[in-house]
Amino acid sequence: MVRSILARQRGHEVKTIGDGFLATFDGTTRAVRAAIEIVTQAKNMGLDVRAGVHLGEIEVRADDVVGLAVSITKRICDLAGPGEVFTSRIVSEVAAGSGVTFSSPSDHTLKGVPGTWQLFTAIS
Repeated sequence: MVRSILARQRGHEVKTIGDGFLATFDGTTRAVRAAIEIVTQAKNMGLDVRAGVHLGEIEVRADDVVGLAVSITKRICDLAGPGEVFTSRIVSEVAAGSGVTFSSPSDHTLKGVPGTWQLFTAIS
């Protein structure tokens, strides 16, 4: 199911980590839409999954991506509850006008990342 959604939203599966997926996208809104669809379809299958979406610079390696943006995305995902898609402020700003709805921001600290981060829940 996840791979089908990634293909439809032009996502690239980088790797699986346990029962999770790490994917990159060529568009921010496509990444958010994919995350929402994955969470929704998983719920319809009786599974509670979470997702995190962030926009930033990465270093592409042969079979992986690395960099602070990858770490930030992981931390954002870790804070999402079951059935939630959390995004950083930059994602909500870039997706403005796309039809995706975001909650009001809430302040969070991300383990190992300086400062306070405003995170949003992508709703639809």
